Formats: sequence, C-alpha cells, structure tokens
Amino acid sequence: VSRINGERIGLKLVGPLKPGDGVVFDAGHPDQGEEGGFVYTIENRGEESMLGFGIGDVNFSRIHQGDKLWKTSDPELDRRLRKSFSGETPQFQRPLHIEVHGEVNLPLTLIARDEQGHIAKTQSSMTLVPAEKVPLSTEKLRDQLGRLGGTPFDLGELQNHVTGSVMLPVSELNKMRRDAVMQLEALRAAPKQWTTNDSRETWKLADASNATPAAPQSELIVLVRNLAQLDVALECGVQTIYCEFEDTKKYREAVTTAHTSGGCATPARTIWATPPRIFKMGEEWTLNQVRSCNADGYLVRNYDHLKYFADSRRIGDFSLNVANPLAAEYFKNKFGLERLTASYDLNITQLDALLKSAPPSWFEITLHQHMPMFHMEHCVFCAFLSKGKDYTDCGRPCDTHDVRLRDRVGAQHPLKADTGCRNTVFNSQAQTGAEFAAHMISLGARHFRIEFLNETTEEVKETITKYRQLLRGEITGTQLWRELKLQNQLGVTRGQLAG
Repeated sequence: VSRINGERIGLKLVGPLKPGDGVVFDAGHPDQGEEGGFVYTIENRGEESMLGFGIGDVNFSRIHQGDKLWKTSDPELDRRLRKSFSGETPQFQRPLHIEVHGEVNLPLTLIARDEQGHIAKTQSSMTLVPAEKVPLSTEKLRDQLGRLGGTPFDLGELQNHVTGSVMLPVSELNKMRRDAVMQLEALRAAPKQWTTNDSRETWKLADASNATPAAPQSELIVLVRNLAQLDVALECGVQTIYCEFEDTKKYREAVTTAHTSGGCATPARTIWATPPRIFKMGEEWTLNQVRSCNADGYLVRNYDHLKYFADSRRIGDFSLNVANPLAAEYFKNKFGLERLTASYDLNITQLDALLKSAPPSWFEITLHQHMPMFHMEHCVFCAFLSKGKDYTDCGRPCDTHDVRLRDRVGAQHPLKADTGCRNTVFNSQAQTGAEFAAHMISLGARHFRIEFLNETTEEVKETITKYRQLLRGEITGTQLWRELKLQNQLGVTRGQLAG
C-alpha cells in the first residue's frame, strides 16, 4: 500500500488483479483480524493502481501505508481449473501401455497398465483362427486398441506378442479394449489399499553362524519413588532400577546405596535417575542437580533431556510418545537411546503391531503403574500447607505430607510434586497389562517395567515377586491382577479391539 485516498487504496501491483478477485491486507500482525474483500474497481495511474471496494466491505482506518496486499481468490481462475477436471469428458489423458499375446486356436490375451501401476487383464471370448485376408498386425492392433476417446487414457507403448498369421473380429477387439478400460477405471477409483512392509527384516543383522540363539530371559525393571522402596528393590535383587524422587538431591544417596548394596559394588546392577518431566528455559539447575548424582544412566523424557544427557546412557520414557516404527527408529538411531518406552496411548492391538514392525528389543513396556492423569504448574502443597508463596519460603511440605484429591465417587488420587514445584495427579488405583505379558514375550519383548507410587515396602516386595512369577510363566496375568487387586488395563485405554 502506497497511500489511502478516502475509500480507495493506492498500491503497485506485482501480480495480476482484476475486479471480482478477493484480497486481504497484511499489516504484519497475525494475531489480529485482517481487513479484506472483493475488488470492485481498478484504475491504473501509471505504475500505481487505485482499488475500490464495496460499501462497508473494508474498514479503511485499519489499513496503513506499507501494508501488503495478497490475492486470496480468483473466480475466473477457479472456473477454468474446475473445467479441467469436471464434466463427463476427461480433459487430461494418461498413457495406457498394452501388450497382447496369442496364437492360433487359443484366445487373445490383453494386458493393460497405467502410469500408477494398475494392471487389467482380459481375454477374448473366441479363439484366434488362421487369417485369410487381414492378419492381426501391430498396425491393426494399434488402430483398434488406440480408440480411447472419451476415456482418461491414450495409447502408449504397444507390444505385439501374437504368434503366426491369425485374425480376430474387430468387435471382439473393441470389447476387450472396453473391458480393460473399465477395470482400470475401477482400480483407480478404489481407495488405496495400504500395506506395511515387515520392516523387522530390514533391521535384522546378518548372523554369521546358522545357530539359533536361545531366547533371552525377560527382565523386570522397577521404578521407585522413595528410598524405602529402593531398599526393597535392592533386597529383591532387581538389576535395573529407575528413581523418580520429588527431591532430586536424594538421588546421590540412592546411587551410592545401589552401588554398594550388599557390602560391595555390583557391576550387573544399574540405577537410573529421572529428571523432571517438564523443563523450561532457566531451569538448568534441575538438570545439573540430577546429573551430579553420577547415576549409571538417565530416563529421558523430552528433547532438552536428549541434548543435556547426550554423553550418558539414556533410555526414552513414555512421554517421547513412541507409537510407530518411524518414531522408534528416529529416537533409537538419531539419539542413540538404549531402549524406548512404548507410548501409553497404545492398546494391545496397536502394541502388537509396533512389536511386529520394529525390533522388539528396542522397546520397554510398562506393565504396572498408577497412570499420571494430569500435570499442573499450580502447587497444591504450597497453596494449602504453607504460608509461603513458592519453593523459597514454603518449607517444602511436599517432603513430609501425603496429599490426595478426592473425586465425586470418593476415589482418592495421589498428588506428587517435582523439583520444579509442578504437581502431578495420579490415578488412585494401579493398573496392569499382565494378561498380555505372555503374548508380548512371544513377539520378542524382553524388557518390562513396573512403577511404584506410594506403595508400602510390603506391597513393593509382593508386587515384585508376583511379576517375576508372571514373567517366568508360573502364574497367569489374570491370577496376578486378581491377587494384587489391580485394574486390568494396558495403557490409557484398552481400545475396541483389545482382548
């Protein structure tokens, strides 16, 4: 826009514009509504064009010198484009490649292919006979089979594989041509039939030997949320332990305890620290605090974690939302993660598909947890159990108080705070996917996680024992969830196709 003259706008056009076209003025403020309308008049004054609009269509007080003008609609162009693909007569024809095969006393076979790879095949209803006058030459075939007017095709390459001097009535050739075209039109109009490659084959490494290795045993991984639960996990001999504490300063003690449990270091045992799920700029101190514990590795939950702990052992948590083989390959290979936790959004049918489409050894499946229901910046502990305003003067009541939110049916949902004072509400009842464990093991899954929240040490010990029996095949999943009184559900929802 060069100037505003009353209710006319002056500007220098850099593209074609005519009365009837729709335009919008761009003031560089995408968060605000824009002015625009249909052009009524255009008056050219040298290099400048003066645009006129309908009465009341444009609020000229919101248009300023320097604004950009964009054309948003062109009715004439729309009509020309629509004419190119609408109507009974095709406006664009695609090459149709045909080959014919046949010999005397056999039917003529016609195979037609379009540029999208669709194939139609048809045969004559009568056999070929010796030619008395005009045999089926390439020229004759091209003349008859090339009569594709009124169809979306024109004749491309024609391959004549007919043996000997034979003939077939023209009416039969026309019938075969029409039949092939009808088949191809039906194939082109049908919905795409997508298929998935068994991508496990592309990821398999060639085995130098022909020996079939024995299937590795399933591993039970335990996530604990306090030092008492950690002690029980160590007593039970758990080899891989994740710590997710409200106070990350306690990670150092947890790592030392795990590394020296039993009076000496245990090389086979690893302990992994979990940074807070939410990270914002300026909160690097939380990650520094987690790293200072010198854990064996870190359970990473977002892109900031991937970058910050890039020089350490890492396992991706469920919040990376790995729900398909493309995401799995991206996180596994681009960032060098040892394993990935399958997304909690997957039901058993979808998890089955994931384990079949990528190496099962990549994945860790959470069988048991109190599902996190929602996160919030508001700290309930500080608001109701302290006179302070934030972590600097609240006295950290989250370290000493057990807070739960009661819903309309009386269920009490545990509330937990993290180092950044963000709160997470967890489901009151733990849920389990134990009934699907045997099936997932049959697909090659070997890493299974159970997560504790506020369970007592006795409950932790009993739960670890039951899941070990499950993975060894000593009890069924149904027995486990009934004996532990758990909710029988895998992930956020079982889904319509779940077992």
